[in-house]
Amino acid sequence: MKIGLDIMGGDFAPKATVLGAIAAYKALSGNQKLVLIGDKEIALSILHENNFSPDHLEFVHTTEVIGMGEHPTKAVVQKPDSSISVGFRMLKDGEIQAFSSAGNTGAMLVGSMFSVKAIPGVSRPAMTTIVPKLKGGLGILLDVGANADCKAENLLQFGILGSLFAESVYNIPNPRVALVNIGEEEEKGNLLCQATYPLMKESNQFNFIGNVEGRDFFNESADVYVADGFTGNVVLKMAESFYVIGLKLQLKHEFFDRFNYEQYGGSPILGINAPVVVGHGISSPEAIKNMVLLSRDMFESDLINKIKKAFQ
Repeated sequence: MKIGLDIMGGDFAPKATVLGAIAAYKALSGNQKLVLIGDKEIALSILHENNFSPDHLEFVHTTEVIGMGEHPTKAVVQKPDSSISVGFRMLKDGEIQAFSSAGNTGAMLVGSMFSVKAIPGVSRPAMTTIVPKLKGGLGILLDVGANADCKAENLLQFGILGSLFAESVYNIPNPRVALVNIGEEEEKGNLLCQATYPLMKESNQFNFIGNVEGRDFFNESADVYVADGFTGNVVLKMAESFYVIGLKLQLKHEFFDRFNYEQYGGSPILGINAPVVVGHGISSPEAIKNMVLLSRDMFESDLINKIKKAFQ
């Protein structure tokens, strides 16, 4: 397989992305090739500085970059030779089997929908993040920002997507899927949660266990936490602060270390026809490496075909 990496995306690109590519190469097997998409001359210069042979990698030169603050749709259309646009064109044409970028999140979402498109039956793709567990292990939270406003059927589909992702990529058997709410009782919550609960309860496509509250994210209550993108993003940003707070307060504990975004690489976009992972804008080389490896795992687990089958 070939994994595409946008080396121009991120606050510390291209140096951090190219160094991350070197680290990822060392973790890939012989039949897994990494394709760097961006300014080839700059990439070669960084590889030379680090005594790494460019023969280990493939390159696709691009001349444009989509900035973090640019309008996603306009940028994708108006910059066809940007690293993100070219990456998605290659993904659509089958020249690469997975694509990752720490660049403009909106452009990655737009590019996904314009190129490889949503899997038939999926009304809205979702983005996920990892939730560390106090006793070890992890959970999956989605959506974390792709869909600020949702309908009940969207959350139902997020349950299917999250369950398949947890089982296929993280090997969690029969994942317990929960609806994020302000109370455990079935009738609790806003209109969205009240409409979603019966749909999830009646579904036979995942193991629904009911509502969970904010205090349940880091215990053993569930494996997959379903929320609208507004709520999920608030939780994500709060969780990210735990690691920084722990460092500032000099709290030495393995649990707080697992909130370090670098360990997980990025947020997959679930519900589209190819593995796509969006990295944090401040991604370090370690985060870039893990972003690439996550996109590889999504492909190797046959996740996309499993989702397609579920939505037939």
